[in-house]
Amino acid sequence: MANITFSSPVMAKDVTVYAVAGDRGTILAVAKSHKIPIPFDCQDGECGSCLVQVEHFNPHAKSAVALTEKEKEVLKQLGKITKEEIKNAEVNDIPPRYRLACQCFVRNEDILVTFEGDKTLPAQRPHVTSVAKSYKGGTEIATLDEFFGYAAKVEEDAALNYDELAAAMTKVGNLEVAKLFKQLADFSRLHLAEVKSRAGSIDLGKNVPPDYAWPNHATPESTAVWAADPSMSRLGGLKVALQGERRGYEFYSAVEATSKNPAVAAAAKEFVKEEAEHVKILEAWITQEEWAVKNAKAHENA
Repeated sequence: MANITFSSPVMAKDVTVYAVAGDRGTILAVAKSHKIPIPFDCQDGECGSCLVQVEHFNPHAKSAVALTEKEKEVLKQLGKITKEEIKNAEVNDIPPRYRLACQCFVRNEDILVTFEGDKTLPAQRPHVTSVAKSYKGGTEIATLDEFFGYAAKVEEDAALNYDELAAAMTKVGNLEVAKLFKQLADFSRLHLAEVKSRAGSIDLGKNVPPDYAWPNHATPESTAVWAADPSMSRLGGLKVALQGERRGYEFYSAVEATSKNPAVAAAAKEFVKEEAEHVKILEAWITQEEWAVKNAKAHENA
């Protein structure tokens, strides 16, 4: 069985499917059978519309790479393959990074397939939990003053929280995860600066009210205390970050859905779009990290 994960900005979440090698044909055939929206036109390796990036994780996968002349030509025209990659594919059986989904056949290996998708279609939002859909919060954000105040508090708390986690990881010697949290803290400070820039002269001294209806009465992007576990891996750190970003996304989604002020709803909608991008990025990182961990275990057991 081939374990194929599809990832794209046009999908609400990554999708993993299973295909029997040889029975399902190409990556495009598998995608079509599972309603994965890889763009395609000619389906004959001549138009390049089904361009995908394929990452191989099976340590024994580098064998019998079949690149047709027309696939090589199209990839060269698109600037997605080098002479060295062509040589490695033909001489050393090392697959190139980019392929045409209609020409790349499924084998008995696990792969990650990423693609841009139809850019004329809006990117799908991440899934929202039932909590966010029914969110009332005990407080209705009625004015832009209140909204930007809450948004500033959310981003400020996120930066401080990531700083604390980075310090905790540094203290126990987990420098890799500490570096990750420092980067996320910097991102949150950038978001805070954006909020202040949009707010203009609006008072940003607003605090999230005590009856704020989220777990532990914490701001959306705060993460759990258990996140300071000294044994945390990079994957664990990414999942902690995703938890915080999802809560931030759901907070803004809830504001957009519940505010009766059109200006507040419109501002919240902009933040929803930004947070959705952050969530998608982290989900993609997690997918790749999970594959890397799985691959490392495969090497150990080989």
